[in-house]
Amino acid sequence: MIRQPIVAGQFYPDSPELLKQYLDRYIVKSKQKEPALGAVCPHAGYIFSGGVAGAVYGKLAIPDTVVILGPNHTGIGDPFAVMAEGVWVTPLGEVEIEEKLAALILNETELFSPDVNAHRYEHSIEVQLPFLQYFKKDFRFVPIVLSHTWYSNCELLGNALARAIKNFGQPVLIIASSDMTHYEPDKQARVKDKMAIDQILALDPAGLYEVVHTNNITMCGIIPATVMLVASKQLGAQKAELVHYATSGDISGDYGSVVGYAGIIVK
Repeated sequence: MIRQPIVAGQFYPDSPELLKQYLDRYIVKSKQKEPALGAVCPHAGYIFSGGVAGAVYGKLAIPDTVVILGPNHTGIGDPFAVMAEGVWVTPLGEVEIEEKLAALILNETELFSPDVNAHRYEHSIEVQLPFLQYFKKDFRFVPIVLSHTWYSNCELLGNALARAIKNFGQPVLIIASSDMTHYEPDKQARVKDKMAIDQILALDPAGLYEVVHTNNITMCGIIPATVMLVASKQLGAQKAELVHYATSGDISGDYGSVVGYAGIIVK
């Protein structure tokens, strides 16, 4: 399958030249690139969340293989859907799926299933690709869309992902695509988001899952972030760093109803 972009011209420019200009504006180019096991990056329109995503990608030493975990906003497709073969297209070119790693992931647990339908209209993975392409033209990736589920399944999925990456035998970066609190006053959003961010920084996936659900934090990528943390810990994660946090109010000036964006690196 050739997966065409669905939010080019909406979330980010569909012109390659204009898209590169946007990325130049949003990416903070760090002199010291850091290898990482995982990351949390937002997936809103670039005008709102591009600065947070750009701060993260500007610091990362991007390996040849990336796994991107995105939430299922559409409700379409299998609950834990791995697109196991094919190509994704953005205005900056094509990105091939790493079929060997995808097969290893699918072999580790029956919870993961090969499914393209969950990916057809889901934007959370797509918007990460131009940032990666900005720095690296020849990487491959495995896109996985995750529906909401119990914490016990997050542990099974994360452990399976970690085993597959170990068997793959090459460096892999796991990106959890997530925005934070949605459509609450700025001050309230920041308080809630800090509660979730603190759990990520503590490398506590169970704590993150519990805090988000107990406090009704509308973090859309809670399952991707939890699975990423479980997998990263199995792969040897020692610490996490909050690179940047902002809300849509910082751009729009409307602090009455905002969306929060956190950029975090796990290493």
